[in-house]
Amino acid sequence: MLVVQKYGGTSVGSLDLIRNVAHRVKKTKEEGHDVIVVVSAMGRTTDELLKMAYTLSSSPPERELDMLASTGEQVSIALLSIALHDLGCPAISLTGAQAGIITDSLFTRARIVRMDTWKIGEELSKGKVVIVAGFQGMNEKGEITTLGRGGSDTTAVALAAAMKADVCEIYTDVDGVFTADPRIVPEARKLREITYDEMLEMAIAGAKVLQHRAVEFAKRFSVPLHVRSSFNYNEGTWVKEEISMERRGVVTGVTVDKKIAKVTLLGVPDIPGIAHKFTKALAESGINIDMIIQSEPRGGYNDISFTIGEGDLEKAMKILKELSDEIGAEGVTGDKEVAKVSIVGAGVCSNPEIPAIMFGTLAENNINIELISTSEVRISCVIREAKADTAVRALHKAFKLEEE
Repeated sequence: MLVVQKYGGTSVGSLDLIRNVAHRVKKTKEEGHDVIVVVSAMGRTTDELLKMAYTLSSSPPERELDMLASTGEQVSIALLSIALHDLGCPAISLTGAQAGIITDSLFTRARIVRMDTWKIGEELSKGKVVIVAGFQGMNEKGEITTLGRGGSDTTAVALAAAMKADVCEIYTDVDGVFTADPRIVPEARKLREITYDEMLEMAIAGAKVLQHRAVEFAKRFSVPLHVRSSFNYNEGTWVKEEISMERRGVVTGVTVDKKIAKVTLLGVPDIPGIAHKFTKALAESGINIDMIIQSEPRGGYNDISFTIGEGDLEKAMKILKELSDEIGAEGVTGDKEVAKVSIVGAGVCSNPEIPAIMFGTLAENNINIELISTSEVRISCVIREAKADTAVRALHKAFKLEEE
């Protein structure tokens, strides 16, 4: 049996924690499994590295940011390999490039284009634990790239898919996937299982347990995911295609994303092609648009509002200010004081009572809705960030998610 294990930054945040991971990995190996381990940088190392870069420059080159940020994982993999050797467990550490993770050339948010995993297979055949640096790869020109925040999850799932692993275990500092963030809702309940689609929507909507691109990979290649704690041996949450009939509720969980910004193009001419122009300009800079709404035309003009990642606001405003003059818009505004609260569950949009309960609950708590977005398994609302935690707690209670 081939097992891929991924350990996040909180799981390897100190030498003692790295020793703990080494013991867990050795135990898995002694159970007769081949093991590939993907490791993140220790603790907040990546944040500290990037902080130094932005102290030196307000606009550091993205290539150099990737060169810098990738060093954090290299420290972790080497230390874990050393710890395993000390336990008498043969191991070898590999960077993303050495592991054959080939990406495109979009620095700081690269996407995997192919996997050349012959080196990993060779080392596994020698009986070694293979430790791979998460979050990073190499483009066709040999340049180091990174996969964006949370990219170690994507590394692990991509390796599991490429190597046809039996399971991909995602180890973190919580016991699994919960009905809400337990730090906001103490009554939140751990889920035993969840579908790929539900987990994908929860990740997109702000749940920090898994990166959404990792879930996309897992669904595409049918990789079973087991999200669990690195600090105990409890069963976690299984993410898979189908789940048992034991779950009764339509709503699976409530999520919140406070790292978003709302952008509004004001007084946009109501003519064909305008939406294409600004979405294309943002896409070429690697800026993802999430929720989007267009007002009814007034005298041949309308307003267009959408959400993006908070970190992309400055870049987006610069692009759109230049573009607003070109398309004849009145201007553009940006707002960071917003949050996205979502309910996720199979069939939430096919049950007419669900949106009514959601909107009614927000109204009862004097929370104004600024944007609404839906999918087959998710309803999201943009609200004021100051009201976000109140909204999550109220919705969790309204849908009785604390009940088994």
